[in-house]
Amino acid sequence: MPTSPNPPSTQGYAEQAEALIPQYEAIPFVKRHEAELHLLPKTPSRILDIGAGTGVDAAWFAEQGHSVVAVEPTAEFRTAAMRLHPSPLIEWLDDVLPGLEGVLSRGQRFDVVMLSAVWMHLDEAERRAGMPRLVSQLAPDGLILLSLRHGPIPEGRRMFDVSGEETIELARQHGLRAVLNTQTGSLQPGNMAADVTWTRLGFRQEG
Repeated sequence: MPTSPNPPSTQGYAEQAEALIPQYEAIPFVKRHEAELHLLPKTPSRILDIGAGTGVDAAWFAEQGHSVVAVEPTAEFRTAAMRLHPSPLIEWLDDVLPGLEGVLSRGQRFDVVMLSAVWMHLDEAERRAGMPRLVSQLAPDGLILLSLRHGPIPEGRRMFDVSGEETIELARQHGLRAVLNTQTGSLQPGNMAADVTWTRLGFRQEG
């Protein structure tokens, strides 16, 4: 469970939730994650969606028949997600990186661990603490997918300049190999105007 009502990594989101919710809902999963689609499982699988926001990604996975544990520490997003995307295949948790105490206590393993626009909210110590916890949640041949935002930091948010190279090296130290490393532009109009770009990474365990 989160150690405080508003963990540092979520700074600014509760205050801006009303404006952000329609922005998040406006971009379909297949458009946002076009670069990763070829890596996703074709048969019903177990998905861990960390920083699930308003549930767009979780809902898409559920529509494909996957079971989803959706982790979102911002109550405003979690409440909106359960209203906008009700599904018996989605279970919502109030939990947060780097600890993920609630997730770890369940003793589950997942075929896909998804972190969409999450990792750059963690400082270096949090990233180093969080990576082994992510790895611990992988089923055999499981996949970690994450995206890194590059560009001006929105007012009131907490973000760090995290490169793909740094992330690949940290993952390597925990037995992961990169299976995806690509750069894409933004889809939200505000981010496009600010020249925000994204690095999209995928990892599997070595061997």
